[in-house]
Amino acid sequence: MPKHRRSRSSGPGLRLVLVMVLVIAALGIGYAIGNNTDDDGQDVSSGSTSSTIPTSSPSTSLPSADIATAVWPFVDSDTRYTDPVEAARGFATEFVGFTNPTVGAFQEGDSRSGEVEIRTKISTITTVFVRLMSDDTWWVLGSATANIVVDEPATDDIVTSPLSLSGQARAYEGTVNVEVRQDGSNEPIGEGFVTGSGGADLGPSKGENTFSKPTQSHGSLVFVTYSAEDGRINEAGVMRIRFR
Repeated sequence: MPKHRRSRSSGPGLRLVLVMVLVIAALGIGYAIGNNTDDDGQDVSSGSTSSTIPTSSPSTSLPSADIATAVWPFVDSDTRYTDPVEAARGFATEFVGFTNPTVGAFQEGDSRSGEVEIRTKISTITTVFVRLMSDDTWWVLGSATANIVVDEPATDDIVTSPLSLSGQARAYEGTVNVEVRQDGSNEPIGEGFVTGSGGADLGPSKGENTFSKPTQSHGSLVFVTYSAEDGRINEAGVMRIRFR
């Protein structure tokens, strides 16, 4: 099976549904994400990304535990968000690479965290997890879609190259694209894929990803599928990892 890259289509009718469990140990937060297929009608029209941009240098006052769990925005950037929906939108368009997604309303989990749904024109759902950190701005912890179960690695695992990937998946032709990224950059330091079931049921998925030596201590695993029609991203699951 050839490797699918961002600039190419993955095949006709590509549709991935991904399930991931985000366990944010440093913050004491557990997310168990099931099948995200219901339509609650809370979507709102997409628009341009907006954020609060400080006039001073980026904040360095965040505790290391907060920084370690946050995927987006990059800590060394000036981008900060006072609105959780805009944090999710910025993550979707600027970090993952969605084009003109529909962004749903904020769904509160507790007083400082919650979820925002991202949808594409074929109605696939990516659930983005957001949290209000100690600097009183919103940060993204990761994302998930239904029908992929990632067993290895787990969120916040220390990973080395080559990285073994396993779990269960259901996708067109069974193929899910995977990128290894390090903090501060959207450019992957490693690319690959996992192959699961191409049918109606989940099937075992396996793959291996070789990546170059990182210069940062933390990064993310990004699971994506692409539209066969126009090559755009359909959905994405993002989980936090650490490097040795």
